[in-house]
Amino acid sequence: MPKKNTDATLSPSGSDTGYKIFLLGMMGSGKSYWCSQLAKKLKCGGYDLDYLIEMNEEKTISELFAEDGEDYFRKTEAKILRWFGEKKSFILATGGGTPCFFENIKWMNEHGITIFIDEPVDILVARLEKEKSHRPLISQLSEQELKGFLLNKIEERKVFYSQAKVHLTSKEISLKNILEAAKH
Repeated sequence: MPKKNTDATLSPSGSDTGYKIFLLGMMGSGKSYWCSQLAKKLKCGGYDLDYLIEMNEEKTISELFAEDGEDYFRKTEAKILRWFGEKKSFILATGGGTPCFFENIKWMNEHGITIFIDEPVDILVARLEKEKSHRPLISQLSEQELKGFLLNKIEERKVFYSQAKVHLTSKEISLKNILEAAKH
């Protein structure tokens, strides 16, 4: 059964409107996919934080990392994340590292429901092998290096991911379970 924080509310009134859901997890965990599915089901806005950063900066994530560096990217990410403090209802697919910088995990927990989508590393590797070219942190890695990289990142980030209000493991990840977790 997924870990839930039953003290969390979805909106000030506690009603089924005003969903404020942050999807967390490693790159390749399916955050963008589940964001889209949830947004359709709940009839509210679904957003991808990386896409919003690209639109705001008029550069791809790869270009931002190459031209401006990770520090600039992370500051921009935190700034755009905080735009969601003003929104009444949304589903947001965050970047894999989003919770780890500028107290973003604390901020997200204060402003909505955080759901950690936890897929096994072998599934992440299989998914990411197909799309490495537009992911700057992994674009030059072999399959074995990618697995090592992901294992290291998982270890580094688990202290942040573990602070999510809901933790769904691979066997628990479904639209039904995510919706159920978001209602508690």
